[in-house]
Amino acid sequence: MRIEAYSQVQQVYSAKKTSKAEAKKNVSFSDHLQLSSIGKDIQTAKAAVASASDIRESVTAPLKARIQSGSYEVSADSFAEKLMGKYEEMR
Repeated sequence: MRIEAYSQVQQVYSAKKTSKAEAKKNVSFSDHLQLSSIGKDIQTAKAAVASASDIRESVTAPLKARIQSGSYEVSADSFAEKLMGKYEEMR
């Protein structure tokens, strides 16, 4: 093995390392994000759901008033029919 050849190889690699460092200084990178129309539609739908109320006051207000006044009654027959109907749907 020749020792003098090693120093010559080392000089070549040293020269290339400095040139790469200099080249990196002039390069600039940037990221780019592009959403598809489906992604935009999903974001719009999420925003609409988030801003909507969880309770529909137009439906619940009359029921609350009837419960508070004591005039709200549940028919046992009607309840049983609806319960059995849901059971039949699940089978």
